[in-house]
Amino acid sequence: MWSYAFKRAGTTAVTLLAASIIIFAFIHIVPGDPIYVLLGDTATPDQIDALRHQLGLDQPIILQYLTWAGHVLEGDLGRSIFFQAPVLSVIADGAETSILLATMTMIWVAVIGVPIGMIAAVRHGTWLDQGLSGGAMLMASIPTFWVGLYLILIFAAWLGWFPSSGYPSIFEGGVVNLRYLVLPSLALAAPNAALILRLTRASMLDVSREDYVRTARAKGIRPWQVVRRHIWRNALLAVVSAFGFTFAALLSEAVVTETVFALPGIGRLVVQSILRRDYPVIQGVILVIVVVYLLINLIVDLSYRLLDPRVELQ
Repeated sequence: MWSYAFKRAGTTAVTLLAASIIIFAFIHIVPGDPIYVLLGDTATPDQIDALRHQLGLDQPIILQYLTWAGHVLEGDLGRSIFFQAPVLSVIADGAETSILLATMTMIWVAVIGVPIGMIAAVRHGTWLDQGLSGGAMLMASIPTFWVGLYLILIFAAWLGWFPSSGYPSIFEGGVVNLRYLVLPSLALAAPNAALILRLTRASMLDVSREDYVRTARAKGIRPWQVVRRHIWRNALLAVVSAFGFTFAALLSEAVVTETVFALPGIGRLVVQSILRRDYPVIQGVILVIVVVYLLINLIVDLSYRLLDPRVELQ
């Protein structure tokens, strides 16, 4: 297992290097100039040249990348052009919101998607299974922003149960401020819970057709014990894998949700940084998301062995 972990760590490092090159090149190729965003259209050529030199944007792109990559290896993602602050501190300001939002979303996904998927699998072929599967397909096809707008309309505007926008830090008002994330997390959870529901159902149905499950049933073991001991336990690998990828993907999927609910998270920060042409922040945020995705991917792969000792890691 340790040899596999070292191999995967090496592969992850190479992937991260390739991702950093692609991120840096793509951002600097797209049209737009942060200098004009900062100085405006009335800036003189001398002011433009001076600021461009100050920010290092007059250097060849390869030299810019090497300089940026060297700083990244030292733990420095650069300095925001707009905020005039370290990129890490800018990202940290929005990290609390995005991490809590992703965590709450995964709780909703686990509470809603997994149990209902198990019920659909156990009641396979019945009207209940068809209704749950059809409802999951419907929820998976509805855009997140549409779900978010209706949640705001019903639970914020009409009923007044939850706030419709914003998020004050829990360090300022305590855990009661988590109520600001209830509606956004539900909006994000709806399509993801639907996908987990269908995956749980499909995985359990695949396992239920295995010979050892038929043998257990032939021995007269109670149906719920067969589901718990033989079917669910062996269907867990696929579900855990999906949970890992879903959590990592939520950091990027939250862009629309954070915009709709005006949350000060990483997703909204990316949108604002793109409009401002704040290259260091864009590069830093995307790089952090890539790192989180790769680390979760590695952890999920290593967890296979812990969940099922029969799995061989190569």
